[in-house]
Amino acid sequence: MEFRYRDDQLLVRDTVRDFVRTRIVPNADRWNEAGTFPLELLPELASLGLTGLAVPAQYGGAGLDMVTVALVMEELGAGDGSIALTLAAHNSLCIGHLLVAANEAQKRRWLPPLARGEHLGAWALTEPGSGTDAIAVQSRAQNVGEGYVLNGTKQFITNAALAGFVVVNVASAPRKLSAFGVQRGTAGFRPGKTERKMGLHASDTSQLVMEDVRVGAPDLIGGEGEAFNDVKKVLDRGRIGIGALAVGLGRASLETATAYARERKQFGRPIAEFEMIQWKLALARTELDAARLLVHRAAWLADRAESFSIAASKAKLFASEAASRAANESLQVLGGYGYLRDYPVERHLRDARLMEIGEGTSEVQRIIIARDLAAQTA
Repeated sequence: MEFRYRDDQLLVRDTVRDFVRTRIVPNADRWNEAGTFPLELLPELASLGLTGLAVPAQYGGAGLDMVTVALVMEELGAGDGSIALTLAAHNSLCIGHLLVAANEAQKRRWLPPLARGEHLGAWALTEPGSGTDAIAVQSRAQNVGEGYVLNGTKQFITNAALAGFVVVNVASAPRKLSAFGVQRGTAGFRPGKTERKMGLHASDTSQLVMEDVRVGAPDLIGGEGEAFNDVKKVLDRGRIGIGALAVGLGRASLETATAYARERKQFGRPIAEFEMIQWKLALARTELDAARLLVHRAAWLADRAESFSIAASKAKLFASEAASRAANESLQVLGGYGYLRDYPVERHLRDARLMEIGEGTSEVQRIIIARDLAAQTA
């Protein structure tokens, strides 16, 4: 396999990189200390097309291919994991589900305001009692003839307290998922408890509560009871985005550690000249470069409409764990300073840890990859 980045892809990447370095990096610590997503940034993100990355131009989006989306997500991750995760949930999950399963009328109704950044989107699947076993959700959709009534609670939902529109996945029959588009302000539909997290403090993570929420038949996305296959497709693409975000977090940590090692002197010379430090930096750099290639390979396969599910699992697994290792070793290079909030590496380490959990844990990815391997050798 051989692919090269097109000039337009590199132009998008460099434009986002410049924006991240001038607008996001200088403010990331402040936003994370405040513990809330900076809604004043949303119009700026929208003006760059970052709120409609893969949305076709006919619906007001940027219409980017998956390789370009991966390039963008890496740059956002290198700037601030919280901003990147907020946009990943908006683009890959919420909008991603609409691109996979919505009909034409629904796309024309819901995609333009999301792509324009009029409001953020969210995607609700996980519940207090069901995470990896997604088909076992307890929230329910009751068909009442003219529409549906939704009841239940969703857990760990990115953007839940901020979103103007949510794709909600609930059970319409035992172990049968159905997806619905629900607007903010719908009676009985509200955010619940906001979670206090280890990292990603400027990204909202909250519960979503549904109490006799009435939605119409036009709000059903895809066929009734058929959403589970759509969910799997959404997660496959989401893993590419999370993998790219993880590479960005690891890269930012490594860049900080490398610059520090060149300046920090011990025993009369920069610590970058010591082999132990060089080994840490070299291994982190190698693993992150390998992770990027795995992510871009999965994105390239998706763009070619080839099977990419296993490639996405491999990319997400390796990239998320490589990012955590890179951030951890980078903190070690900084020593005591790495443990302080004066440097961003401790934030990168805390943020990177979620990448091994979200969009399917590392354990789930290993199961997916192993089952595919077993099927090939059977």
